[in-house]
Amino acid sequence: MIDMLSLALDWLEAGKYRALVLGHQGANFCAGANLAGILNFCENGDWEGLERTVKIFQDLTQRIRFSPAPVVAAPFHLTLGGGFEFIAPAAHRVASAELYIGAVEVGVGLIPGAGGNLRLLLNLMDNAGNRGRLNVFPLVQKAFETIGFAKVATSAEEAKYLGYLLKSDTIVLNDDQRIYRAKQKALELQDGYQPPEYRKDLKLPGVGGRTAMTMALKGFKAQGKISDHDQKIGEKLAYVLTGGDRGGLTKTVDEQYLLDIEREAFVSLAGEPLTQDRIRYMLKTGKPLRN
Repeated sequence: MIDMLSLALDWLEAGKYRALVLGHQGANFCAGANLAGILNFCENGDWEGLERTVKIFQDLTQRIRFSPAPVVAAPFHLTLGGGFEFIAPAAHRVASAELYIGAVEVGVGLIPGAGGNLRLLLNLMDNAGNRGRLNVFPLVQKAFETIGFAKVATSAEEAKYLGYLLKSDTIVLNDDQRIYRAKQKALELQDGYQPPEYRKDLKLPGVGGRTAMTMALKGFKAQGKISDHDQKIGEKLAYVLTGGDRGGLTKTVDEQYLLDIEREAFVSLAGEPLTQDRIRYMLKTGKPLRN
């Protein structure tokens, strides 16, 4: 899929096509990344290979975002994990009303690694009319809860509320019309299309916000609601969403820095034996393991 998308974006950048639609008519849009492939890197101790693969995926999502021609995504049914990360950077989404979308990586001991944290933050800011220059802590907290509890929207309408879709995205009731409507939207956008500006002005809460999230995690742990490993995953997630070491009320963070710390957190969690146990269990049973 990554190779196919890269080729399509090459064509767009070369001016061979005026727009691109991401979609198909299978059973589900995308039920997530290749867990067996991730586990293979872990079992071989090939951390450089894993990091390189995640970086390729991240770079591809940024190419979708900054493509000189519009990319319109047409998600439907299951659009989980990497599926969300593929559609989020598109210029617009034409979604089936029956959409089950979510960043569910915590269920396998990980956090989103291909831009999912950045995308959800940007979507929530966009939907709130907040460019990330005012008090964004409530939005960061919402992103923390949405990813941390692996919340899955059970409709396209709910996806707008959770921030997986933008309020401006199109919802189609008849799934047979989804690809057609996405093509029409792509053609409509291509006249005078301008990609979004690269964000280097994001003001995230930093240590102050992270402390509040860490205290909440300790409370959940004390009540027996989460395990030690859940707490570790939550702390890594909080670090990324609050802007890492560069976040703070008087500082600004750019997109690439957020992607870099997200990738680092993803690879470090993949190295945890308890995470690998979760991945194996999911591959074997199709259900999350609470360890």
